[in-house]
Amino acid sequence: MTQDLATADIPVVILCGGMGTRIRDVTDAVPKPLIDVGGRPILWHVMKTYDHFGFRRFVLCLGYRSFDIKQYFLRYRENLADFTLHLKGDHDAVFRNEVGNEDWEVTCVETGLLTGTGGRIGRVQSYVDTPTFMLTYGDGLGSVDVAALLAHHRAQGRIGTVTGVHPTSRYGEMSVDGPKVAEFNEKPTVGQGFVSGGFFVFDAPFFDYLSEDEGLFLEQAPLRRLAQDGQLSVYEHDGFWCGMDTYREYTLLNDLWNRGDAPWKVWRD
Repeated sequence: MTQDLATADIPVVILCGGMGTRIRDVTDAVPKPLIDVGGRPILWHVMKTYDHFGFRRFVLCLGYRSFDIKQYFLRYRENLADFTLHLKGDHDAVFRNEVGNEDWEVTCVETGLLTGTGGRIGRVQSYVDTPTFMLTYGDGLGSVDVAALLAHHRAQGRIGTVTGVHPTSRYGEMSVDGPKVAEFNEKPTVGQGFVSGGFFVFDAPFFDYLSEDEGLFLEQAPLRRLAQDGQLSVYEHDGFWCGMDTYREYTLLNDLWNRGDAPWKVWRD
């Protein structure tokens, strides 16, 4: 592994192909990564997190409604920036500000409509041209220091690293003192144990843990085998994390953003 590879050179693979069946009320209109959080797609928020730490190369694993995601990036600056359009002749547009001028390289890859997460990763292997790559989901937000995550991965020297997060309870959690409720939290973070929050780092040998099976899921055989081989590290993240799987979480993320209290917003405007 190249220890001094700059973050700007390391691809960030983002899984964007799922159908989002548990949040169907919203995904009937757009694919899940394009669901709006505070006026921008949740995918944009994920990319901005990585961008803040110097990552600029993104490989998107597309599936369900891939055309919408492609169009979002093909028309990215047009939809965000001020411009003057000369309607006579070639209809040339002159952009009037730097909005929508991100220093990003975005590669959109068709990985199949029904392909599993492991199968999608295998199908973008040819676009991963460095010894190390980042990987995450296009629907999970967190205040994760991905630069520290990468440093932790390098220090551990294993093939893979997963970010462990404390899951958010869907129910009100009470701290009790005998018959008295001492504390009540509406949306607490469960303090015991960790679950996978995405935000992975892998070295190239990880591709050997994948197969040609279209239905292969990352979260099953590949990660299990990696752990059994002693090649999977964990980066413990005690801060904010939330996967947008339900309409309730969609509402929570938008409420946090609208209140100016979005913990995952590590970047400056």
